[in-house]
Amino acid sequence: MRVTVFGGTYPKPDTLPYEEAVKLGRLLAQAGHVVISGGYMGVMEAVSQGAALAGGHVIGVTCDEIERWRNVPKNQWVKEEWRRATLPERMITLMDEADAIIVMPGGIGTLAETALIWNRMLIQATTPKKVILVGEGWRKAITALYEAFPEYYPNGHQEMVLFASTVEDAVKLLAS
Repeated sequence: MRVTVFGGTYPKPDTLPYEEAVKLGRLLAQAGHVVISGGYMGVMEAVSQGAALAGGHVIGVTCDEIERWRNVPKNQWVKEEWRRATLPERMITLMDEADAIIVMPGGIGTLAETALIWNRMLIQATTPKKVILVGEGWRKAITALYEAFPEYYPNGHQEMVLFASTVEDAVKLLAS
C-alpha cells in the first residue's frame, strides 16, 4: 500500500516529534508500505529516514513554488522524486497517489492538506481512503469543530477521518 504522511516542517532531529515520525516511517516500511511525503524537512524528512533505514521505498513529491520560496532541496532519504510546478498540484498528487493518509501534528500547511483531502473525499473527487490523524491535538481540534458547528459535520462526514493516539495505533488502523 502507498501511504502518504503529512506533518509539520518544524520538528528537528533529536526531538520527540521528529523521532515519532522516524518510528512511523520504520513501522510503515516494516509492514511493506511505500511511504510518500512532501520530500523536504521536519516530519517529511523524519518519516522518509525511518522508512529508508528500514529498507522501504520513499517517494518525495517536491514543488517548484516551495523551492523558490524556501530554497531547500529534497531530503537525502527520498529514493524517488516526483516534481510538480505548483503547491496545489503537489497536494493533489500526495492525495491521489496514496491508498491511505496519515496526518502527524503540523501547522497551517498540514491543516490545509487535512481539510482538502477530507473535502475531496466528501465531494467524491478522489477515491475514498483511510485518513488517520495522529495525536490528541488533532482529536481535540476536530472535536472542537464538531461541537462548535454540529450542523456542518453530520455523522457521515465525521466518520471520514479516524483518530490514533500513537504512530503504532495509526499503523494498526491501516491493517484493520
